Amino acid sequence: MSRNSTVTFQRRKNEMQTSSRLRFAWGVILSISSFLVPTGAAAAYKATPLNYASRVARLKAGDTLNLAAGSYPGLTIRGLHGTSAAWIVITGPSSGPPAVVLGPACCNAIEILNSSFVSIENLTIDSKGIEGTFGISAKDGLSNLVHDIRIQNNRFIGQGASQQTVAISTKTPTWGWIIRGNEISGAGTGIYLGNSDGAQPFVAGLIENNFIENTIGYNVEIKWQRRRPAVPGMPVSRSSTIIRNNVFVKNGRPSPDGDRPNVLVGGFPDMGAGSDDLYEMYGNLFLNNPREALLQASGRVSVHDNIFVGGEYTAIALQAHDLPLKLAHVYNNTIYTQHQGILFGSPAMLEDAVIGNLIFADVPMSGPIQHALGNLGNTVAHAGEYVTAPSFDASTMDFYPLPGKCESLPLDLKAFAAETDYALDFNGAAKDKSNQGAVFRGAYAGAGKNPGWKLQRAEKNAVNPESAPGAIEITPSSGKRGESGSFLILLRAPKENNIAGVQWELSAGAGITIAPADIVIGSAAAAAEKTLACSAMPPVPGRPVGEKCLLAGGKKKIPDGPIAIVRYRVGRQADGKAAAVRLENILGVDADLKMVDLGHAAETLAIQ
Repeated sequence: MSRNSTVTFQRRKNEMQTSSRLRFAWGVILSISSFLVPTGAAAAYKATPLNYASRVARLKAGDTLNLAAGSYPGLTIRGLHGTSAAWIVITGPSSGPPAVVLGPACCNAIEILNSSFVSIENLTIDSKGIEGTFGISAKDGLSNLVHDIRIQNNRFIGQGASQQTVAISTKTPTWGWIIRGNEISGAGTGIYLGNSDGAQPFVAGLIENNFIENTIGYNVEIKWQRRRPAVPGMPVSRSSTIIRNNVFVKNGRPSPDGDRPNVLVGGFPDMGAGSDDLYEMYGNLFLNNPREALLQASGRVSVHDNIFVGGEYTAIALQAHDLPLKLAHVYNNTIYTQHQGILFGSPAMLEDAVIGNLIFADVPMSGPIQHALGNLGNTVAHAGEYVTAPSFDASTMDFYPLPGKCESLPLDLKAFAAETDYALDFNGAAKDKSNQGAVFRGAYAGAGKNPGWKLQRAEKNAVNPESAPGAIEITPSSGKRGESGSFLILLRAPKENNIAGVQWELSAGAGITIAPADIVIGSAAAAAEKTLACSAMPPVPGRPVGEKCLLAGGKKKIPDGPIAIVRYRVGRQADGKAAAVRLENILGVDADLKMVDLGHAAETLAIQ
């Protein structure tokens, strides 16, 4: 046996011994910690169309209601309150025949009243083509205090009777919504958040991985905001509404109430709470609009690492609408249109930056842009000289760069460091792969064969090709110097992995303090009856100070969602505008003690 063979054999032997020890350790943990679940744990209930209304009314924090397949004549969620660590979950089957909530002629299919920390999942929501019957609604202004609602993995149909019929609507001051993984097809308007008078603000939301197609009007509109009302619990410090990894598609359907962009976001209040909020839009695919722009925005916006295909007079329109355009950061987008690429219809009052975009258009940029740097492009006719397969046809398009065609001098993106995932491309891969800086133009930081999601008219599987596909996420957060903040650790494991336990190492950048007691169990882990234990890692030269955590307890699968809540404190003397938080050495285990490498996760905390 050669020396190399001996070394290889010994390495495999060591790996097998390590794997065996880890399996034994996890086995002990899973079996012992199953006895550590506290009494009074959250309950799981089953319901049918015959008894679901009474079951819903009795739900408490942490409870899960599983609706059997069948037809349900409307659903009212009234006075239900979970907590940030123990959401109330109302769910249909995740596979097989669906639970279908039908919209009655009198009312919306699902109405949410005075409730919080409630999740609506895995339902088909059918408004039956009845004009004015919305899919999910929270309305009635200040008389209806609703916040922290999660709408996840639902299918919306039957909301297409008119342009004014909406799949998901809020007309009350609200915050903390997560709208994730839904399919909305053929609605009058897909998602409409806020009110036309600016009096019902939608604050600090997360809209991700939805597929919205063929609406009469907007795929998504978030309305402009007047001065915010004094609502207990509503965020008053700087926050962001994040719109990421969605697919927004329009077709040629007539719009009798007026042509609309795929997505429109309005401005924030001129002063007071919310005046320095931000819309952050990245990783989205915008497809086709025969009569309007793909995106229209005013107020304060960050638009990066998206792909825009089509648009009538322009792909991106940045301009005063109900309120002025104040801040516009537009960087690392790929744009393919026969008209204008980026239009500033009015100047940004505070700041603009148009940097590192890849633009194929008759007119790449127009309007009063103050800071344009490092953009690249040509006409649509020459796009094939730069990218793999440029097309307006979603079935054939591929805008991944050809080798050596979309690279130039490194871009300095530090000015955007406080913006979420500013250093990641459309696929979720790092832009600076080898300490050479961000050299690629457009939404992809690579060349040759696309290692990520194939562009298509379907839900985007937002994967990072350098780690496990979307397994663990850290939610965005911001905090003021001398004050505290919090973020969530989310599990989003591949469907084939039935994760029953997770361990990780957490570290934070300079100026951020986290103690083991600041890390508490999240609602998804609590629903699976897990326990969480964290301890400080011993100091090791060259390794950041941090905490090591173990989440375990029985063999029940942990559902996707928050597995931990992390509270942190920003030092009074913290430098800079941002600090990094990282999860390393993330290891999962399933009920059969099979280990799953969940890679790593990172997020940037904004410091104010």
